[in-house]
Amino acid sequence: MNNPLQLGLVSFKKGAYITVEGKQTEQFYIIRTGNVHCGKEFEIEEESGGEIFKPGDFFGVVSTMASHNHLETARALTDVTLISVRKDQYSLLIERNTPVAMKIINGFSKKVRMLDEALTRMTFKSSAEIEPPHLFNVAEYYIKQNQYNQAYYSYYQYLKHCPQGDHVKEARIKMDKIKPYATVAYLDVEKSNDFIRQYPKDTMVFSEAEFGPELYIIQKGSIRITKIVDNNEVMLALLKPGDIFGEMALLENKPRSASAIAHETAILMAVNRSNFKSMVVEQPKIISRLTVLLAERIWSIYKQLENTMIADPTGRMYDTLLLELEKNRIDPESKRSYTYPYGPKELVNIVGLTKEAGAQALRKLMDNKKFKIVDNKFFIEDIREVKKNAEYFKTMEKVNRSRQAGSLNN
Repeated sequence: MNNPLQLGLVSFKKGAYITVEGKQTEQFYIIRTGNVHCGKEFEIEEESGGEIFKPGDFFGVVSTMASHNHLETARALTDVTLISVRKDQYSLLIERNTPVAMKIINGFSKKVRMLDEALTRMTFKSSAEIEPPHLFNVAEYYIKQNQYNQAYYSYYQYLKHCPQGDHVKEARIKMDKIKPYATVAYLDVEKSNDFIRQYPKDTMVFSEAEFGPELYIIQKGSIRITKIVDNNEVMLALLKPGDIFGEMALLENKPRSASAIAHETAILMAVNRSNFKSMVVEQPKIISRLTVLLAERIWSIYKQLENTMIADPTGRMYDTLLLELEKNRIDPESKRSYTYPYGPKELVNIVGLTKEAGAQALRKLMDNKKFKIVDNKFFIEDIREVKKNAEYFKTMEKVNRSRQAGSLNN
């Protein structure tokens, strides 16, 4: 039988550069022999000094599967032999070598969790690690905001996960009070056999700090991913049809790191652990899609981490708006208008600013007459303006750092 999976085999001498940060690529690599060092211009504490990869390891998958420029530079520490895999070969690779696919997916899941922790620490000066008792704090936040759907759901999950918790009696009393005003969809997903589910607007799919046995694929509508940080709700992402979320809790069996709420009425496909294992073998295209989405998420988080290094809040806003264009494969150098999927409040939350700092940065942003607010969403007449300003603030950041470094050396 003819084998259509024709993987390439390439060799590099010791010291050779295999990939270069910022350059485009069409394939990733699995190491057959030798060692490879991967490093970035911008590194978080957990990756200080870069990473060394050995036979059986892979690198370049994030940029290849997300179809973005390389995040890192890879250099051969020894003479190396590599197996090259194109993005269009990945589904077939999954069919032929399931363990490789699961190694990539599990590696991505751990990396996303690690990067989420770093982003939360650097942006919000707090830890992303949470445990089930935190469910009560989530519920308390939402009940104070009169958001009874989310409050009721979180109280329920607190009682479920912490039956001997310190606030059980208080949670039951408050649940009884808000029950007539709360709309919930699926409180106990373990008891549901529904593969396709509908979540009305502003109902919770899951809450941060609860354990979850499922991942979800959006069929219709949109889902916002949020997190309660320093008694504020921060929107981390706004997901659309085709997106997958909730995979980390399923793959790693750890508490959810953020909440998922129906931004508008949403229809979701639910996949549990047993279904997921069979999907890896039977539906490689879905697993390939999951890999792409995880790759895109990792790429985006790295860009958000770089964003935290921009000192000027308005500069961070411009950079965030540029990232939104890049994530949606919109050429920021093309002359065209664009309506963003969010408005001022969400932008302040995404950048992680206080209300006061956010209001001041927004005023400076809106001094640019190319920006307008239409139906509570940002509208830009010419998207080239976004890239121009984002690059200006990044350049000024580098100049200021160079000056500071020079002053220290003197």
